Amino acid sequence: MPCSCINSFQGKNNISLQSRKQYKSVEHFSGFRVSKQMGFPIPLRNTSSCFQNPCKAKREDSEQTLNNDNITLDEQTLEQELQTAIQQENYSQAAKIRDNLKLIQDDNKTAVLAANTRFYNSFRNGDLAAMQALWSKSENACVVHPGVSGISGYDLVMGSWEYVWADYEFPLLIEVKDVQVYVRGDTGFVRCVEMVKTRGKSWGKQYATNVFEKIDGRWFICVHHASYVDCEA
Repeated sequence: MPCSCINSFQGKNNISLQSRKQYKSVEHFSGFRVSKQMGFPIPLRNTSSCFQNPCKAKREDSEQTLNNDNITLDEQTLEQELQTAIQQENYSQAAKIRDNLKLIQDDNKTAVLAANTRFYNSFRNGDLAAMQALWSKSENACVVHPGVSGISGYDLVMGSWEYVWADYEFPLLIEVKDVQVYVRGDTGFVRCVEMVKTRGKSWGKQYATNVFEKIDGRWFICVHHASYVDCEA
């Protein structure tokens, strides 16, 4: 999925949290902080469009435990076999194939939801090593932080997370609500609402889409796109 990369972010991708002090020369406005060194705004997710009207989040546990990451059967092959069995009017065989197909799809959904949970755990704890391990190493990896253009490429994506986290105190309060998951073959995506809060701040509400791809039997996030949502919506 192509995304427009922020040109001024080039060459700034190797940002260390230990050296975050050099990026403290910033201005704040409307939930953003603008880096004078890097030249573009980075959002503060806990101060979204509802920062003047704090809202309370009702906790809904959407996290699920990893179950059977390694799916050995081929979903597309089973779909072809299902169609063949139906055409041959072998309905008992078709029923068995349909049951096996459903098991694979359910397992894939569980695995994608588990990967989504690990993503938000790394976000919650500011765990850069965990975040690095979760992302696809592809140049097509893309992150769209709220209110900012897309950032493409694994190294730049990782640098953006370090920079976004520079003003946070961990752990964050993050609640994930209204989770929907869809999986087809080696691609899956999760749609959800993320509520983010840090000490002394109001809740920030974002609508997020997280896209995952299966590589060597494991699910990796390749796209994270978050947009502000009014707390009254």
